[in-house]
Amino acid sequence: MRVNVLRQQSPGSEPYWEAFEYEGTEDNSIAGVLDYINYHDDIITVQGVRTTRIGWECSCMQGVCGACAMVINGRPALACDTFVRDLKGMSIEIRPLRKFPVIHDLLVDRSSIHDNLKETGVYIGEYRPETDGDRSHQYNVAKCLKCGLCLEVCPNYVNGHTFFGAAFANDCYLVAARNHTEKGRIKSVYAEHFGKTCSKSLSCMEVCPMKISTLASMAKLNR
Repeated sequence: MRVNVLRQQSPGSEPYWEAFEYEGTEDNSIAGVLDYINYHDDIITVQGVRTTRIGWECSCMQGVCGACAMVINGRPALACDTFVRDLKGMSIEIRPLRKFPVIHDLLVDRSSIHDNLKETGVYIGEYRPETDGDRSHQYNVAKCLKCGLCLEVCPNYVNGHTFFGAAFANDCYLVAARNHTEKGRIKSVYAEHFGKTCSKSLSCMEVCPMKISTLASMAKLNR
């Protein structure tokens, strides 16, 4: 099976494609495929050209850290949670997330996700929850990996300068639910950076590895 990887040596440099052969099992994940390619000291493309190891990021390898987010066959997904057997065709195309600056190959800078939360003061502070809060939804929202997949697929998210996307909206709900004295201010920044611009395509929910219902967060904040 041929694996096509869009590579980039450094921020601002020109991206380019390289192709590799994968002869391992179909039960392997895309993370395993990248490890397979990177295993030997000499990395050879299908054209027989020696190249460098593919740069990418991982941590848990169990779908709970979000570090290995990338675009696989046109769909944003976690590399460790996407398996060869589930992909169609005899080739695999791997790209970095396109909504974030590329650092190297498949490694991107997602710091804007946290920067936007800090800029708008969306953090719990003193824990003062509402007595009738929806604990079940709060638990689900708290599982957000900040992986960026929801932002990659969102038609409204461009660069994070004004519209902050689903990850921000869910955190706004969580903070408002766990510190009710901050609810008014949080709803204001939520409306400014999400509520006024979201077109409700709900593509974010389709790719979320934690299956978080952003629609429920929106409804609870708008209530």
